[in-house]
Amino acid sequence: MLDEREKALVHRLARAVGHLKSIKTMVENGRDCSEVLIQLAAVKAAVNNTGKIMLESYIKENITSAVRNGDREALEKVKTVIDTFVK
Repeated sequence: MLDEREKALVHRLARAVGHLKSIKTMVENGRDCSEVLIQLAAVKAAVNNTGKIMLESYIKENITSAVRNGDREALEKVKTVIDTFVK
């Protein structure tokens, strides 16, 4: 069962998917490229913001535990996740 944070993230992602589907329809209907690009920027921002929330949560959960336990491997994994996300 999802907690409230997870439900909020799923809701954000569902909205982004819906928005992306509407952009697909815009393209199919020959809407002006500038309008499509503006909407794509909005979806990109929504996805990035959702990723930031997830990354923050991941860091809080894993860094705290890794530092407390002296787990260098977990710290390296967090670094890898951050590097992958910001590419």
